[in-house]
Amino acid sequence: MPASVWTGYLAFGLISMPVRLYSGARSNRVSFHMLHRDDNTRIKQQLYCPADNRVVERSEIVKGYEYRKGAYVVIEPEEIKKVEPRTAKAMEILEFVKAGEIDPIYFDSSYYLMPEEAGRRPYALLATALRESDYVAIAKLAMHNREYTVFLRPYEKGIMLHTMYYQDELSRIEQLAPPDLEVKEAELKVAQQLIRALEAKFEPRKYHDTFEENLKQLIQARLEGKEVSEVEKQHKPTPVIDLMAALKQSLSKMEKKPAKRVERAEEGSKIHVVGEKPRAPKSKKKRAA
Repeated sequence: MPASVWTGYLAFGLISMPVRLYSGARSNRVSFHMLHRDDNTRIKQQLYCPADNRVVERSEIVKGYEYRKGAYVVIEPEEIKKVEPRTAKAMEILEFVKAGEIDPIYFDSSYYLMPEEAGRRPYALLATALRESDYVAIAKLAMHNREYTVFLRPYEKGIMLHTMYYQDELSRIEQLAPPDLEVKEAELKVAQQLIRALEAKFEPRKYHDTFEENLKQLIQARLEGKEVSEVEKQHKPTPVIDLMAALKQSLSKMEKKPAKRVERAEEGSKIHVVGEKPRAPKSKKKRAA
């Protein structure tokens, strides 16, 4: 099991339980190092002070807040610890809200909330109560030098915690569509038919980062001394002139080729050589009745 990112107590009314947080997701990307082109030596980044004209050590670095252009107030780590809220070690449930009331735009990071041995019974009670209701718990939590509003929801047999953005952190666009935009009933009907034609069950394993896969194939090809073919680029879409005609044509294509759409989803889990067209899956022989 990975190392926990936070340990403390979760308070639910007069009930308190020791818990730990574990990261629920992490990025898994191809990463590159910066090398000197002439000899492939890895480049080192240094901390440089232009006033002293020298490289400084990390032990000489302090945190400073710029309150005026070029003017800073220095804050020491010990001073930050003095103003840590009580939520640094205690997470108190403030209220319960309907799960559907929280817009996904507030979602930030995901964590598994796990109980310590002494907190297993109250943890199981809270997890079951949440699972059998339509509510999620709202709480406060301090970690990584900031305090988060978080919500706890049932997940499988346990509890998942999600940190949330604050209201003033959201970027607002007042007008997402032209005002007084008329939607024709006939166009809406065909659009809904197209949605149903593309309807599928959400299965995360079907979706893959093709650019990441192509990068891995590129690296493998270079290691083996092979040539790398350029991936065929998609043509730039042209603006739609006749919306109804475009909708009907899209629906017609979906109705004619439903099987191809399924194959494409299945093939998404396979890695292909860069520039190579995906091979059609071999048909399975039917067993004799």
